[in-house]
Amino acid sequence: MEQIIIGCVLSFLVCFYAIPVIITVANKKKLYDMPDERKLHTTPISSLGGLGIFIGFMMGLLLATNSIKETLGFQYYIAAFMVIFFFGIKDDILVLSPIKKLIGQFIVAFILMGKAGLLITNMHGFLYIGTINVTMSYCLTLFTILVVMNAYNLIDGVDGLAGTIGIITSSIFGFFFFQNGDIFFSLMGFSFAASLLAFLIYNYSPAKIFMGDTGAMLSGAVNAMLVIRFIETAEGSNILPVLSSPAMGFGILLMPLLDTLRVFAIRMIHGRSPFSPDRNHLHHLLLDRGLCHMKVTLTIASSAIFFIALTYLCLGFGTTKVILLQIVLFFSGIYILYLTKPRKRIDMKVIKGDFEENASFAKRVKKHLSISGNNATIVDEE
Repeated sequence: MEQIIIGCVLSFLVCFYAIPVIITVANKKKLYDMPDERKLHTTPISSLGGLGIFIGFMMGLLLATNSIKETLGFQYYIAAFMVIFFFGIKDDILVLSPIKKLIGQFIVAFILMGKAGLLITNMHGFLYIGTINVTMSYCLTLFTILVVMNAYNLIDGVDGLAGTIGIITSSIFGFFFFQNGDIFFSLMGFSFAASLLAFLIYNYSPAKIFMGDTGAMLSGAVNAMLVIRFIETAEGSNILPVLSSPAMGFGILLMPLLDTLRVFAIRMIHGRSPFSPDRNHLHHLLLDRGLCHMKVTLTIASSAIFFIALTYLCLGFGTTKVILLQIVLFFSGIYILYLTKPRKRIDMKVIKGDFEENASFAKRVKKHLSISGNNATIVDEE
């Protein structure tokens, strides 16, 4: 317990005092994330918050770990975090292409799988599957790491959202490992949550700094490591049924995971790259309904807690049924949001002689043009 307290305190204090220094340096060197038509902020803001998160987390983890020899794969975890840091910080300053970031994520995955031995070897009853072969194990673990890393990267769309979700998920995992005596992974979860908590003081709306790709990918990597370990330690669990860990792990990460997979599917259906930008994320749907950043963050965070609690209460139904229930409820909520999407109204002056031209334009963009005197209203029906 002392290790965890020390790790949390160090992570929080180091990050808390590092962020103002980072903001000052970023302002002097003009290391900004500049606003554009896609971004929600209107003033230049530094996106180097991940640097503070990384420093705080590393200090807490390294100084609070008593016996490195007893922690299998410790040096490889640190190596993976370093790879994330260098790829992330370069992207936050110079901007990397999606393919280069994906290469960095592959390197992280191969370090964790090939060197640290972090693998999913058992489905624990999901789709009535138990132990899986080595090839399937590597494929499933690789998919898990890549999807979770990108999920946290893509959910970082409004002030405080990615950090708040990261605190919830890593704390839940940390609590689970603490209950089962897995002190190192408990320390990892709680120390990272403490570092994110310090960062959020400067990131809640109106944000003074963003976590950037460094912080977002680090959040994804930490939670990917935690969920894989979570699934693999099910048989020694004191607080969960043996065959329930995939459902519980999925429930903890449900909000960023399903939203990312949903958006990826929409992009590919429309013939675009899954990494191409758009406004289909859950936080965009909520922003379009007039919610401010704080309300969007609280809504999604509350939904995440709801799914975690619901999953835990429903574990007795079995892994497969619980995961299907989670998916149905999530997409039912998304469907309701689409049904209640407010129609955008754009008023403009129309010269009577140009009526045909305006009507033709409205027809081309598949919108309904309503004419009243010299006024026209375009009603978005998408």
